[in-house]
Amino acid sequence: MFDSREPNGEIDLLSFSKGAKFKDVKNFSGIIHIRLHQRNGRKSLTTIQGLCTVFDFDRITKALKKEFCCNGCVVEGCELGTIIQLQGDQRENVKKFFLYERIVNKKMIKIHGI
Repeated sequence: MFDSREPNGEIDLLSFSKGAKFKDVKNFSGIIHIRLHQRNGRKSLTTIQGLCTVFDFDRITKALKKEFCCNGCVVEGCELGTIIQLQGDQRENVKKFFLYERIVNKKMIKIHGI
């Protein structure tokens, strides 16, 4: 399913970080907001907001796009910070991905939307 394990079978938590130390990533205690935005008709967007800045957003986006077979991008916002946008309703998929990769804890994820 998800594939960022090292050859010895351990999960590489820092595989998505920009050269950060393990303690920097582990000490992150913010809330990740996963939202569904309805566009027009059946079209929708999933947005991910609140990730720690030590993560490489482009790498996470690339992994999400490849895993869920959807398109996506990283949007730099001045007020809201960096936001990852994915096409379609990917809320549960993103939650499972973050938990499997141990990017965040279950209590740190808040899902909004329909």
